[in-house]
Amino acid sequence: MLVGACMAGAAMAQVVARDESALVYYSPKTDVVLNFNYTVERQEAGIYAKYAESMLGVKEWVKETKTTHRLNDVRITTHTTTDYSRPHKVSANAGIPMLLNINAKGLLVGYNVPLDKCEKKAFPKHPQEKAKEAAQLAVPYMENVLKAATPLAQAHAVAQQIIHIRETRMFLLSGEVEKEPADGKAMQLVLDELDKQEQALTELFIGKTVRSTETKRVVFDPAEAAQMMWFFSEENGFTDAENIDADTIRVQVEMHPQRYLSSTPDEMKKKKSVELSPIVYNLPGNADVKVVYKDNALGERNIPIAQIGVDVPLTKELFKSVDLPTILFNEQTGNVESITK
Repeated sequence: MLVGACMAGAAMAQVVARDESALVYYSPKTDVVLNFNYTVERQEAGIYAKYAESMLGVKEWVKETKTTHRLNDVRITTHTTTDYSRPHKVSANAGIPMLLNINAKGLLVGYNVPLDKCEKKAFPKHPQEKAKEAAQLAVPYMENVLKAATPLAQAHAVAQQIIHIRETRMFLLSGEVEKEPADGKAMQLVLDELDKQEQALTELFIGKTVRSTETKRVVFDPAEAAQMMWFFSEENGFTDAENIDADTIRVQVEMHPQRYLSSTPDEMKKKKSVELSPIVYNLPGNADVKVVYKDNALGERNIPIAQIGVDVPLTKELFKSVDLPTILFNEQTGNVESITK
């Protein structure tokens, strides 16, 4: 049985006296993490772009090099740290066995729990953020291209090389060659290589588009920022407020502190049958987090916020029997996950 008592606000100071044997742990603190996912698209004009239509007969090609950024979505998560303003002391004189499991961050993760069960609960690490670049194809220049004296002559030689590759592919597929590849697998390898060569040469005329996906990670304390904003433009990506072409990304946070009330500590002390232990768990509050971009919701989520919760003491009755309870606490919120005997 859990008996609750509301202790809103900062916890009372926990002072360990000289020669006192005691353990001190802390309540968790929740930071909001925003992982903005956006695409960077770079259109690169070919060096022979002005000859694309006349020599290859194409109707569409990249006429100028430019970079475009597109904001795709946002993933709203949390990151747990230690709230040093809410310490909790369990003294050896408290009358209960000191079987607390406290992790490296000073957070209570269990009571009377085997170490392996506590150690398996680790905070997820943020993945390394790397852009995915398109593979660069080597340009298979022939000798006549390298010897061409002017850009126009080079473009003409490259166009002739493209036509030769296409004719070779047609002859292979129709069987009009003196020596065909040994089998179907060898044929496919030859065709694939011809495709790569044609693509590399054709891009010199029509240009190419290189896309990469990138992530911007933002971490902040929701209790200190009711509303935050960033700026994003298609030309520069994440930028500052001075960029007149940028659109605003607004982050709105509506906090809902925990209002749990069962009995006040003084009321509980008056009940002779109820004796409180120094071990407390946290009932978290919650917050509505909404990310708005171009007047549309890019993402929204309701998340538990540990630092606007209340501390609730467990009763000493739990720890008086011969079979001590096994208690698991949630590292992110400080709440009780389970109590078993």
